[in-house]
Parts: sequence; C-alpha cells; structure tokens
Amino acid sequence: MPMTQESSEASSGVAVLDRAFALLGAFAPQDERLTLTELSRRTGLYKSTVLRLLGALESGGFIRKWDDGLYGIGPAPVRLAAIYQRSLRIDSIVEPLLRELSVELGETASFYVRAGDRRLVLSRVEPSRAVRVSIRVGEAFDVQLGASGKVLLAFSEDDPAHEAVRARLWATSFGERDRETAAASVPVFGALGELRGALTVSGPLSRLGEPAAIRAALLALMDRARRATAEFGGNPALYAASRQALLAGGALPV
Repeated sequence: MPMTQESSEASSGVAVLDRAFALLGAFAPQDERLTLTELSRRTGLYKSTVLRLLGALESGGFIRKWDDGLYGIGPAPVRLAAIYQRSLRIDSIVEPLLRELSVELGETASFYVRAGDRRLVLSRVEPSRAVRVSIRVGEAFDVQLGASGKVLLAFSEDDPAHEAVRARLWATSFGERDRETAAASVPVFGALGELRGALTVSGPLSRLGEPAAIRAALLALMDRARRATAEFGGNPALYAASRQALLAGGALPV
C-alpha cells in the first residue's frame, strides 16, 4: 500500500524525534559539556544532522551552547524533572515491587529509609503463610542491626567498615535483630546516585537462612532494585556486575 503524504510526514517527524532523544541521551551523568564531534560519534549521526538538531533543541531550552563552542544540557529538562519528582511518590514505585517479591519468595518484603540512628519501615508487604516475619509501616529499628541497616549505613556514610557492602551492593543478616530471623537487602538509588532506601526481604531463619534461599532472595532483590532505580531516574546498569557475581555461584560472604 503506497504511503500517503500525511503518513510520510508523520514517519519523518517520528524519526526526527528519535534522533533528538538519542542526542539528549548521549550525555552521561558525568558529562557537563561535549563537542559536536563527540556527539556525532556517540549517536552515529552526521555532524550536519547533529548541528541542525542541536539548534532546534537549543531553541526549546533542552540544549545549551556555551561560549567555548561546547554543548551541554539546557534548563528545560530540569523543569520537567522537577515536575516529575513532585508527581512521584515512593510507595507508587516501591509497593508493586514489594508485592512481587513477597509472592515470588513467600516472605515479607519491605522498604527502609534511614532516620538518624534508626531504620524506618516506609512500606511493607507480608505473605499469607502462617509463619512469617511481621513488621508494621512506621516501625523503627536500630540501624546498626540487620541487612537493611548495613545497606543504609554503607551508602550514607564513608566508613571503611562498610566498603564490602558498597562494592557488592547487597547485605545479609542472620539472627541479628531477632535470633530467629534472616534478611537480605539491596540499595535503591535516585537520579543523582543518591540512596533512596533499602529494598529488603526477611523471613524465618529456618527458611531464608538456607544458602539457596538467600541467593534467590538477593537475585530477586537485585532485579526489583534495578527497576526501582530506573523509575527514580537512576542508572539501572549499576547492578549488572553484582548480579553476575551472584549468578556465578560460590559461597556468599555474610
């Protein structure tokens, strides 16, 4: 079927938008300014095409051309990001993931944030099984105890004692806060790499304390933390190496 002028123009317009988005996406978090040549290299577009797109994006405030001839992100994305952040509620992102975790693993899934020397339960979903870890939203525990406490400490302080957790992006605990409870926890990050909270699974030590069970919990947590981080505007690729290490097997450090 021949393409009409209207459909041809629509297709062309979509292609232009795709290229413009690719150009904006070429800026990594650490990039303040890039050259025309580098933008062309990263996008695979001709310099002439990049130059036209940059002009249009600059007019809309999405790109800024500096006096030295380099290009950076303009103010428009900041305004849009602020609108997005205002519309964003942590529970709208976290709770569906907690439900998935609880159903998949059959254990209590929760999301903790740090409040001084305490770790606060911001959201939680419990399984229907009779024997389970039961916690309440708003309940607070000592941040020095438990898997989620280790994660919160590791990513809110520079203490060398937490370097191992920072490197592998997860923590476990066995009988720390409660001698009959085991837990696994993974950090969730925001757009600037800041810690948003600790995604956690906890259960009876007799079940979750088994090596296969704790590994399965960590892999499930990694997947959901990656998705939550992406929703918060962070970099989901942060979890790739840690996930691969877990899949590779071997004994898990405590």
